[in-house]
Amino acid sequence: MNIFLPSLPSMTIYFQTNYSMMQLSVAGYLGANAILQILIGPISDKLGRRPVILGGLAVFLIATLGCIYASNVIVFLTFRMVQTAVVAAMVLSRAVVRDMVPTNEAASMIGYVTMGMTVVPMLGPALGGILDQAFGWQSSFWILFLVGLLILIITWADLGETKKNSGLSLSQQFREYPELLASPRFWGYSLSSACSSGAFFAYLGGAPFVATDIFGLTPSEMGLFFGAPAVGYFFGNYFSGRFSVRFGINRMILWGCTTCVFGTGMSVMIFFLGLGSAESFFGLMTFVGFGNGLAIPNATSGALSVRPHLAGTASGLSGAIMLGGGAGLSALAGALIGTDSGAFPLLWLMFVTTSLGIFAISAVIYRERRLNV
Repeated sequence: MNIFLPSLPSMTIYFQTNYSMMQLSVAGYLGANAILQILIGPISDKLGRRPVILGGLAVFLIATLGCIYASNVIVFLTFRMVQTAVVAAMVLSRAVVRDMVPTNEAASMIGYVTMGMTVVPMLGPALGGILDQAFGWQSSFWILFLVGLLILIITWADLGETKKNSGLSLSQQFREYPELLASPRFWGYSLSSACSSGAFFAYLGGAPFVATDIFGLTPSEMGLFFGAPAVGYFFGNYFSGRFSVRFGINRMILWGCTTCVFGTGMSVMIFFLGLGSAESFFGLMTFVGFGNGLAIPNATSGALSVRPHLAGTASGLSGAIMLGGGAGLSALAGALIGTDSGAFPLLWLMFVTTSLGIFAISAVIYRERRLNV
């Protein structure tokens, strides 16, 4: 998702287009992810996790080669959208965990899994910035191809099937969606995850412009700064893995959303006082990352546990809600921000979004008290 972000300015020049068009490689990717997740969940509940993950990885590899050899921006963006097939691995890895263990333990395990996953986003932008300056933007996509190939080989060799056959036809599996959509708790968990992560997706859409056009950072400098949220996310996931079983998922989500609000609110205040800098902007994003690390694994576990027999479907639908909202916020951030406006539109968008996450999880807590769950 983020290794090539430092290359967006140079890719804009390479494809002879404008930044808003090139930024669709982020917003469009998230939107296509959201649509695909709606389909992946029920299909995996019917066919199993293993074949769907392997198929998604294979399509990703082909699409990555298409991105590398694209002759114009339309061809590039088309293959970039096809790359979203790899989302099968992200969605179904969570469902595999939920297939294996109960709710609180699943939140803890997902926390540890995503803590490991964040090592790459921490290193990705820095590596992408260096590669862009040394070898051009295509080098980041060659890294994606090689890593994707390695993951395909490991998955083929190691991943067993964890899903028992549902006994339902594929059309019947899709008709299970209303059962999830009618659950207020599913919506609460999904929206708290979407709102807390929404700040990060808005960051993806607007931060490259802030870094290069407002703060004047080079691609390699931006790459080093850009990984700040991933550092916070790493430690947030560690705390989720360590404490979710002890404190419960609802409390962890509430703490996570509150931390996101604190980070974005402090940044708004600093810029309002005229003290904003690259160090303060990116440094405070670590709080957003930390809050996401607390909220997302626990909210995901909660959404998957509302109807355990629909874990794959719930994983896909909650992920679609999260990434669909993220796509809109990423595109909105790219459209609102400009040299004259500075970082304010992005920061206000992030602050409002994270504040809504607190309301979403508070509604779940209130609902569970009424149900005495």
